[in-house]
Amino acid sequence: MAREHYSDLLALMAVAQERSFTRAAATLGMSQSMLSHTIREMEARLGVRLLTRTTRSVSVTEAGERLLKVVVPRMRDIEAELRSVAESGSEPSGTIRFTASDHAIDTLLWPKLAKVLPAYPKIRVELSVDYAFSDIVQGRYDFGVQLAEELGKDIAAVRIGPDLQFMIVASPSYLSTRPAPTQPEDLLHHDCINLRIATQGNLCLWQLKRGQREMNVDVGGSMIFNGFYQLVNAAVSGFGLAYVPEDLARPHIEAGRLLPVLKPWWRKFPGYHLFYARQRKTSRAMQVLIDALRAKR
Repeated sequence: MAREHYSDLLALMAVAQERSFTRAAATLGMSQSMLSHTIREMEARLGVRLLTRTTRSVSVTEAGERLLKVVVPRMRDIEAELRSVAESGSEPSGTIRFTASDHAIDTLLWPKLAKVLPAYPKIRVELSVDYAFSDIVQGRYDFGVQLAEELGKDIAAVRIGPDLQFMIVASPSYLSTRPAPTQPEDLLHHDCINLRIATQGNLCLWQLKRGQREMNVDVGGSMIFNGFYQLVNAAVSGFGLAYVPEDLARPHIEAGRLLPVLKPWWRKFPGYHLFYARQRKTSRAMQVLIDALRAKR
């Protein structure tokens, strides 16, 4: 491909990431009409359609996905090398992008980053709230944060937080209308406030454990959200049972706004981990943040 066409690839990557010509144009610092013209010329030159456009959304075609799967990692490698050269002999700098849930950002990322960033004024940080567990390579993120210890052989993981217990709670007003569940099977007869993660499609199962016995319960209810904070708020308002991180529910329990339910079945998870592409060269700025976020043993 001719040298001038590399900018076309950057344009395609931006639209694929943002799923919007308007947002992608703003990110690239160009007009929407110019961006659309760039993509159309690229499609005409390649002889295939790369994006599917409707009045409300933009999606990547199979041909576009195939191209991006090859191009994105290589472009990231080039960016990393350029950043590495620029950093050599100077203080850590550059923009570091995170994708994480608001809970992870509020309880772990931001409290730790707020302490270290003043010492590195040339490091810029972008924190994107996302429960969809986006592909960090495809989304051009430097880091992702999840409740897991590994995501595959190409992904490195660093633990950044303590074990995290999930608990089931409900408001006194809700439990005044029906008996509290005493076994996981009883959840099927209650209104449960559900969490949906976009990339998984289905509602999240409630993962319970008592001793060596584990259960994943597919609960039902009239309320569905895509964030933990909203689950807690709905539970406080009396809309049903919620399965949420303990640190979010504990203040409401202490204030009497929520009551614990099925405590013997509450499950503890290994805590939040920071993920990044293993094959990618880690910049000095990235290493500074890894060291700052790493959980102290």
